[in-house]
Amino acid sequence: MAKKTAQDDPLSPVTLAVGQEDLLLDRAVQEVVAAARAADADTDVRDLTSDQLQPGTLNELTSPSLFAERKVVVVRNAQDLSADTIKDVKTYLGSPAEEITLVLLHAGGAKGKGLLDAARKAGAREVACPKMTKAADRLGFVRSEFRVLGRSATPEACQALVDSIGSDLRELASAVTQLTADVEGTIDEAVVARYYTGRAEASSFTVADRAVEGRAAEALEALRWSLSTGVAPVLITSALAQGVRAIGKLSSARGGRPADLARELGMPPWKIDRVRQQMRGWMPDGVSVALRAVAEADAGVKGGGDDPEYALEKAVVTIARAARSGRG
Repeated sequence: MAKKTAQDDPLSPVTLAVGQEDLLLDRAVQEVVAAARAADADTDVRDLTSDQLQPGTLNELTSPSLFAERKVVVVRNAQDLSADTIKDVKTYLGSPAEEITLVLLHAGGAKGKGLLDAARKAGAREVACPKMTKAADRLGFVRSEFRVLGRSATPEACQALVDSIGSDLRELASAVTQLTADVEGTIDEAVVARYYTGRAEASSFTVADRAVEGRAAEALEALRWSLSTGVAPVLITSALAQGVRAIGKLSSARGGRPADLARELGMPPWKIDRVRQQMRGWMPDGVSVALRAVAEADAGVKGGGDDPEYALEKAVVTIARAARSGRG
């Protein structure tokens, strides 16, 4: 077993949580408090804002106690501490008290950088809490949340969760927790759609249904409404892909009762009936044409094109034409 270092130990004398992501900052605090209370259930926790830590306050909080109690002192927005209080903290960093863990939450910018540098020089345990401004970072966060909880989720499910919920890490973390609590086995895109996309998912499937039925005008109208109400373009390309693939699967399947085809193709019986209605105007090569259109649209909405809306409109029109190719 690897030897635990000060950087690994939440009970290090000083923990420095650096960044502006509130959820990660709170988790850094919770980790220290949990470790302290695991060592001593009676641990005293003092959680202070920068304006509550006045000159002399830290000395009072860290003075030796007759009862030698374990204590955690949390200082939020440490970059906003007054100059005199920063002097107190720097002095404390040079000789931290036993059985006391100081947690400094710092935004990480230029303000209060002297305190940040002093804490690092003193060997503080550091926890990075960066603001996740990029979609790729949030996607990585969701994947990590599933891993930490010991659960498997498909890449499509993770992406759908980010697309559905957005940039709030607390909501993303809560969604992952709910899914892992409610769902057994691997979490896939369909599960995420059922829980979180709601009306948005329904509207994306409306676009797909009208397109594979050859009703171009109605499909375009549904598309524009979906985009105007905030439906993520990636959800629409996903629905289009599912609609076209269903046509392809059923057109190449052997005839039979809906129940038998449902087992063979992995679709519910009601969907077999719907797809049978939708595929009446399709020719064999139409599915290939439509799938290429979906792939091009998918690339377009994921950064490969300048106008995601145009990419979707082009795909919808192409699919609708393919759906009518066998009607003469």
